[in-house]
Amino acid sequence: MDVLTTYQDVPQRFRGASMALGNFDGIHPGHVSVIERAQDFGENVPWGVISFEPHPRQFFRPADPTFRLTSLHAKSRILSHLGLDCLVALPFDQTLSSMPAEAFAKRVLAEGLGISNVVVGADFGFGKGRDGDAESLRNFGERFGFGVDIVPLISGPHAATGKDAFSSTAVRAALRDGDMAHASEWLGRIWSVDGQIQKGDQRGQQLGFPTINVPMGGYLHPALGGYALFVEILDGPHAGVYDAVGNVGKRPTFDKKDVLLEAHLFDFQGDLYGAHAYVYFAQFLRPEQKFDGLDGLKAQIAEDCDNARRILASLKPARLIGR
Repeated sequence: MDVLTTYQDVPQRFRGASMALGNFDGIHPGHVSVIERAQDFGENVPWGVISFEPHPRQFFRPADPTFRLTSLHAKSRILSHLGLDCLVALPFDQTLSSMPAEAFAKRVLAEGLGISNVVVGADFGFGKGRDGDAESLRNFGERFGFGVDIVPLISGPHAATGKDAFSSTAVRAALRDGDMAHASEWLGRIWSVDGQIQKGDQRGQQLGFPTINVPMGGYLHPALGGYALFVEILDGPHAGVYDAVGNVGKRPTFDKKDVLLEAHLFDFQGDLYGAHAYVYFAQFLRPEQKFDGLDGLKAQIAEDCDNARRILASLKPARLIGR
């Protein structure tokens, strides 16, 4: 799958493509229904996805708490397993954000990308001030020479929020509650964050539980506390999937304020600094807490390890990306 970051000077082999259009944060089953619909029109032409980077909400409200469910790396990886020919990650900047819907349809979709067909969800909105919707896009398509297919919202699980359709908002709510089961139900896979492993304060090593540190970046912060995890190392000599226990939190025992993701890989020895890792949140174990001393912290980590091993032994890492 090719990843393009502009709608200008598009390679000739991608012109005339059938494309799904949307933010697709999380790529839940509702998103997949829109994306795979584009393939139905792409039997004899390339097919793919048009998305935005950064997410428009991140552009318009940079001071908001982090909220993303998928990074560009994760989105690209998930989409590649769907068999797409290309992902167009349009840079959402001042120019694009101020472009009216009609201009977007003409300059970006028709003239820039030269698409033959575009698929959107029924709730799709676009253009400056969201002055366009799915029906107006259909009208623009008739004028500018591309087809438009509108996919109805599909019913999702009701347990998490009681809402009918699959929703990234419902996934975020479940994650903030530490409800990994319902988050996975809404996503169709175990939620993960990814990033390059960085060096930390080495406190885990001192406690006898060495950890890797993965920056959260623009990812949503789930409920703070301990988790049973799967950790996938993508590159280097230790590439593979490992059972792990971890913590997302501010480390109040050490008077820290920033949110950090730390994971202890079971029965592992080796140097992972600089490797790209995906951390999958299998189950929430307990809320974050402050301990009076290191002995109490060590005892709790040991208990977390036991609980995580037991939980992970009953699960199979079959709902990870690409598996």
